[in-house]
Amino acid sequence: MGAALTRSAQWTAAGHGARALETTPLNEAILKEIIVFVESSIYKHPQEANYVFVEPLEWKTNLDPSAFGSGYVVSETTVKSEEADKNGQPLLFLSVPQIKIRSFGQLSRVLYIAKNTKLKEAQACIEANRNPIAKILGLDYNMINEINEDSSVLTILDKITKDDDPESEIKMKIALLLKQLDLHLLNRSLKNISLEIRLNPGTVKNDIELLKRFSGKGEQTALESIEYTSDYEFSNGCRAPPWRQIQGEICYVLVKPHDAETLCITCSKEGVFLNGGKTDDEGEINYERKGEIYKDLVTLLREKSAIFSENMSQQEVRFNEEQQKEKDQPNEAPEEEAATLHKASTAFRRSALEKKQVSLGRSQMTKRLEPSLNWKTTVDARENKSSLRDTQEEKHGGRLEKSRPSTSPGRAQLIRKSAEKIEEIISESSSESEEDEEPPDHLQESNADLPSEYWQIQKLVKYLKGGNQTATAIALCSMKDFNLAQETCQLAIRDVGGLEVLINLLETDEVKCQIGSLKILKEISHNPQIRRHIVDLGGLPAMLNILDSPHKSLKCLAAETIANVAKFKRAWRAVRRHGGITKLVALLDWRQHSTEAARRSLYEARDGEVARCGALALWSCSKSYANKEAIRRAGGIPLLARLLKTSQESTLIPVVGTLQECASQENYRAAIKAEGIIENLVKNLSSGNEHLQECCAMAICQCAEDEETRDLVRLRGGLKPLASLLSNTDNKQRLAAVTGAIWKCSISKENVTKLREYKAIEALVGLLTDQPEEVLVNAVGALGECCREPEGRVTVRKRGGVQPLVDLLVSTNRALLVNVTKAVGACAVEPESMMIIDHLDGVRLLWSLLKNPHPDVKASAAWALCPCIQNAKDAGEMVRSFVGGLELVVNLLKSDNKEVLASVCAAITNIAKDQENLAVLTDHGVVPLLSKLANTTDDKLRRHLAEAISRCCTWGRNRVAFGKHRAVAPLVQYLKSNDTSVHRATAQALYQLSEDADNCITMHENGAVKACSKTAAANPGVTRGTAIVRWRGRPWLYSEEGRFPRGSPPVSTLHFGRH
Repeated sequence: MGAALTRSAQWTAAGHGARALETTPLNEAILKEIIVFVESSIYKHPQEANYVFVEPLEWKTNLDPSAFGSGYVVSETTVKSEEADKNGQPLLFLSVPQIKIRSFGQLSRVLYIAKNTKLKEAQACIEANRNPIAKILGLDYNMINEINEDSSVLTILDKITKDDDPESEIKMKIALLLKQLDLHLLNRSLKNISLEIRLNPGTVKNDIELLKRFSGKGEQTALESIEYTSDYEFSNGCRAPPWRQIQGEICYVLVKPHDAETLCITCSKEGVFLNGGKTDDEGEINYERKGEIYKDLVTLLREKSAIFSENMSQQEVRFNEEQQKEKDQPNEAPEEEAATLHKASTAFRRSALEKKQVSLGRSQMTKRLEPSLNWKTTVDARENKSSLRDTQEEKHGGRLEKSRPSTSPGRAQLIRKSAEKIEEIISESSSESEEDEEPPDHLQESNADLPSEYWQIQKLVKYLKGGNQTATAIALCSMKDFNLAQETCQLAIRDVGGLEVLINLLETDEVKCQIGSLKILKEISHNPQIRRHIVDLGGLPAMLNILDSPHKSLKCLAAETIANVAKFKRAWRAVRRHGGITKLVALLDWRQHSTEAARRSLYEARDGEVARCGALALWSCSKSYANKEAIRRAGGIPLLARLLKTSQESTLIPVVGTLQECASQENYRAAIKAEGIIENLVKNLSSGNEHLQECCAMAICQCAEDEETRDLVRLRGGLKPLASLLSNTDNKQRLAAVTGAIWKCSISKENVTKLREYKAIEALVGLLTDQPEEVLVNAVGALGECCREPEGRVTVRKRGGVQPLVDLLVSTNRALLVNVTKAVGACAVEPESMMIIDHLDGVRLLWSLLKNPHPDVKASAAWALCPCIQNAKDAGEMVRSFVGGLELVVNLLKSDNKEVLASVCAAITNIAKDQENLAVLTDHGVVPLLSKLANTTDDKLRRHLAEAISRCCTWGRNRVAFGKHRAVAPLVQYLKSNDTSVHRATAQALYQLSEDADNCITMHENGAVKACSKTAAANPGVTRGTAIVRWRGRPWLYSEEGRFPRGSPPVSTLHFGRH
């Protein structure tokens, strides 16, 4: 607090009168942090709150004596506290307007009494007591003001362990708390200051030119290459497009380190960061930020490339030479570049000095521990292999599949940096994220510099191992003040055996130690490597045992840590096997604790917070199928439904997230409908919390697989808020969830009518450009469903949606291709839209998708071709213009996928309407391939196969060929199907085949007459074809030559029912 007030707080200039705090946002933030510390001391640190100050804190107050109540002796102008020190002096004395306070407890009560004026009271106290630590602890402890190194914490710990005086111990505890507050205030100030730092084009350009000097193919170079993505430079020095310059971006560079893949980096005024890279198709840049922001290029590249960091350190001499040249020739280089060069040289010199110190310590450790290090490397490699297998199994639903190509070390480093931020919010997908698949770190194996925090944390871990109870608690608090989100700090705890100690502390009876341990484990468990080590060390059972504790703060911390750790299969299994699912579900039933006393102890938290943490842990665990069943058996669904009625958004998010994960199972969807959860999901779509809206939309998307649920969403008014959310396109994750929910709901025709009323189709058309693939997949899927109705097709065409749909046919995303082909096919039903598709060469693009390696894409493309051929002006000529197109279609009949076969048969039915095309199909062997499919039992394939056979019979001797390839007898069995559309297609095929006498004999032998009679009686719509088959199937109709005898009535004279 002393250093922060001296260095960071902004004071008025020395002049007339005493110096005062300026009215600035930074000062206000510092005062608020101090107020929070003082107010929380009375319940977080009750022993320290009762400590009596060496000297009272005194200032002029605006409080009126009448504001004080019980616990004080009040008169018109004075107030005395009933609490007094050992000498009888009151701990609070107010003589208007002067007030004197001698304990944190009384300070906390005064701030509570001040209410809305507490900020002014805190400011007056600080201004009147410029050295508060000296008054609180005495002049001997004034050194806290001057200590700025982390070693001060270790000094305090040493003194506590050696000094047995209780008063000295409490003073040291307070000194440590004040030191922690001081560091916190300084860090807060640095963050505010860092926000004001901005890069400019000149600085960025100088840095890039400087790095180019040390780039090349040699082993001693820092980089292989570095180059701009654009050669054009604007007058302001920027190379970014104008619409990106508005957002502060300066330029984009492609950097190829020696040990990593090419990095695409954005340089902006706020700093530098990795973007999405260049697209493979058009070479355009994905401007979306993919990692954290660094202050300059050198810092980013040091983080991403160990070779860069090492080689740049070795360039110190060369930097000095360059700097000397700049001094000798000051007129040949800008002053700004010289300053940048000097800055870089200083940084590299300091880095080299630290490296020598680290290398010396590391070499001594290597000599002493060389055998065990070699053994540890082998074990780590084996553990990593096992963990990767576990992750891949869970990623693919618990099944091992072929391993994908290994990730390069450079790419792994890039992915690892973004993992910490991505995994802060539990993944909405049903599988473990890619970030958990990176190889183990090589921090100790590489020559990268280790910061001082690494060694400071290792010293603190030693106190955890060997210190007394007080030293352990203080060491835990001190460790918490480090930036535990930084990977170096996390690995420092792991490397020195800190994880084992922290997990052992969970099994003690000391609540403070358990809380401190869980707070640290909660922070560092965002790291995938740390998570796996915690599971390997048996940390999950210890956390699950804490869930039985009566202390609610402990249960909350344990559940939150479990939520972070349970991100892969072994962790999910461990939670389930140790009864964790049942315990976590019990946390959701917060009503069972409502009879407890209203007074909360130091370790208690609100019941709703316990339920929130329990839901958070269940959200993580619900990604496992076995855990989903365990949650259902433990009675989790009714409890989750009850929690949906709460108004706490922080609780609603994990509750809805858990339901969304579980809704992938059909039995869960039935239970969700039974519990009336859909109504609450629809209600929360109107919440002001974007994350909650996203989770609700995702849950509706999962549940809307059922028709009844789709109707419920419409009846409960859920389509209108979904449609309104399409207008906000800034939050891409929420937009993907909303479009997904609309897609699934639009499967029902009634919902399409409502969506058209809410102008959702127009909004969906607007999302067909400049959106991420997950949004495009859902938006196109929804349009495909809406275009089944004539009004939807007209709306899409009038809004200009046909062209972007055709443009998406060149995508490489499998799900997007399936949906866009369906949407284009639906649009092609309308002649006007078909003209646009033909003009944009959309039919050729659809035909090219028949070569796609994915069967579902092939099938969808073939289905889409059917309406295109039906509605094209000159369909026959159009089809023949595709070189090799007909041969490609025929070869698809060799597929093993029934959906592909059915769609190709439907396409052949339409293609064969043109006699020239039918002749080409025959030449390519369509008849024997169709005949091989005749024995299928799939009704969908049967229908389209029969239609294709019927159409192919109209060319040459194809009827005879079908008979020779034994396609007639299986067709007769199609009449036994329960599908009337199969009956209709089969009757038409048999009618065409019956033109050949041999086929008629085959039909008769296989009971065609009897089957046709039954079919005709049951289905009047197929009377004509079956009647002809019955008449031709009579054996007396044939002469010895197998032809129709003379005198038999021609087909044209027969009068049958309409086909």
